[in-house]
Amino acid sequence: MSNNSVVNITNLLKQFPVGGDYFTALSDINLNLENAEFMGLVGPSGSGKTTLLNIIGGLDSPTKGNVNVLGMELGSSSHNERANLRKTKMGFIFQSYNLLPVYTVFENVELPLILNKVETQERNRLVTQAVDWVGLSDKIDSRPAQLSGGECQRTAIARAIVHKPTLILADEPTANLDAENSHHIMNIMVRLNKELDTSFIFATHDEKIMAYLRRIIHLEDGQIVKDEHFDNPKSGKN
Repeated sequence: MSNNSVVNITNLLKQFPVGGDYFTALSDINLNLENAEFMGLVGPSGSGKTTLLNIIGGLDSPTKGNVNVLGMELGSSSHNERANLRKTKMGFIFQSYNLLPVYTVFENVELPLILNKVETQERNRLVTQAVDWVGLSDKIDSRPAQLSGGECQRTAIARAIVHKPTLILADEPTANLDAENSHHIMNIMVRLNKELDTSFIFATHDEKIMAYLRRIIHLEDGQIVKDEHFDNPKSGKN
């Protein structure tokens, strides 16, 4: 594992009990993610990409193998240690925006900073900056019901990046968006990756997302079948 490794996985096996037997969701997974990568886990439904994303995020545990994320060995860490790692160094973006409907854009984006006990003045500065990043300054006092789908997802991105995490995990983040909004969302994330050196891992089968990625891990039946690297002009880095 290099000093620049954000994620290092060796010999990962993930099984779920089904009746009196086991279903193998992932097997023989070996993967290393360097700092500031822009990578996607790609494969058909049931290929294991969301399971792998959840394990990297510490939301699920491996059956066997080693999973080291941001210097923490997740298999031997406690629930509280994993929760603290997610809270301080990770951001999550889902296809179902998971915004709190009674909160404004500002209040939704502010939540991670409150959890991290950031002072009020600094919270205001960081929230304003994050909302500006995603182009929603004019909607900062609006509630989710007053926003379009694209604006809700941009709010979710602002919430994910407001504490400037090292790693962002995105599970089908454009699934509920049209092509124009999907490209807008991806351009925002490319900019974050380029300017903040934030590492991104997407789980997707959306070709619009794939066009931006600099690395694609192809999964089939719970195994990595191909690892491709690209010099991608859309990603803003070569």
